[in-house]
Amino acid sequence: MNAEFIDALSTIEKERGINKEILIDAIESALISAYKRNYGTSNNVRVEVNRDTGEVQVFASKTVVEEIENANAEMTLEEAREINKLYQLGDVIEEEAMPKDFGRIAAQTAKQVVVQRIREAERGVIFDEFIEKENELLTAIVQQTDKNGVYVELGRTEGLLPPNETIQGEEYNTNDRLKVYVLEVRKMPKGPQILVSRTHPGLVKRLFELEVPEIQLGTVQIKSIAREAGSRTKIAVASTDPQVDPVGACVGQKGIRVERIVGELFNEKIDIIEWSGDPAMFIAKALSPARVILVQINENDKAARVIVPDNQLSLAIGREGQNARLAAKLTGWKIDIKSQAQAQDALLENF
Repeated sequence: MNAEFIDALSTIEKERGINKEILIDAIESALISAYKRNYGTSNNVRVEVNRDTGEVQVFASKTVVEEIENANAEMTLEEAREINKLYQLGDVIEEEAMPKDFGRIAAQTAKQVVVQRIREAERGVIFDEFIEKENELLTAIVQQTDKNGVYVELGRTEGLLPPNETIQGEEYNTNDRLKVYVLEVRKMPKGPQILVSRTHPGLVKRLFELEVPEIQLGTVQIKSIAREAGSRTKIAVASTDPQVDPVGACVGQKGIRVERIVGELFNEKIDIIEWSGDPAMFIAKALSPARVILVQINENDKAARVIVPDNQLSLAIGREGQNARLAAKLTGWKIDIKSQAQAQDALLENF
């Protein structure tokens, strides 16, 4: 190594933000390992890299003893006094032990260390960048699919869309562009692992924030979301301005805003409901598109009994109970749905 190498480390420090002193310390540690590996010695070795010239020196230390048990780490008092008559038993003597061909090994080792540290620094930068993007929306490009899920390109790095975070029935073809929700960013030995989702309710929330300016401005607020990915979502919205219709703002002129979101979500159905601070009114709206006659509230159990017209019962419950299930998730209330005839029968039985 030479002064040019030290200059290169200074450039790396400026451009990559990697402290030169940390790099040199790492090189010295790596050179100790390389020395022991190549010269088969377990000496107490110290390597020193000159911070100005790049010159490498290797020093081995030996302890002065009466009787040698380990020739690589010990010397007799007689041998020590040939070097300096003042040495005593127990003194540690450091001698230069630079092999003739160690310069080549040192140069290769230093290069490997620097490359490794640059990679580690880049991984750190990527982790720092993406940890700030947890719970955010990103555009991804599909790279490949295997048993672990769908690998997607996220700018400078790769993300993983696990099988349980994919929308059932949705196809993921190479070079497809799609929106994903960043679930978690993990530190891993080979670099950060970025887990993304297509099923998380947060994906719907971020898509509405992207498409609806009134949400970005805070005029319209998303109060709650209930989602069964690939099938149906219910979203409750409210307005902070009496002049702004929150549902209309989310739907958009001729439905253009919600249509774009539906298209992004594999044609998932989306019910946009106006939120209400009155639980009975909110529950009634949450069961849309069914019409509700009456909502009876039990505050203690946070449960509600809902009466609907006879011809609206199946619509209120939904296929396999989906509409009722999503309404319960959206409102946070237990919901028991009865038809008008069922309610009358129950009333007569208790009369």
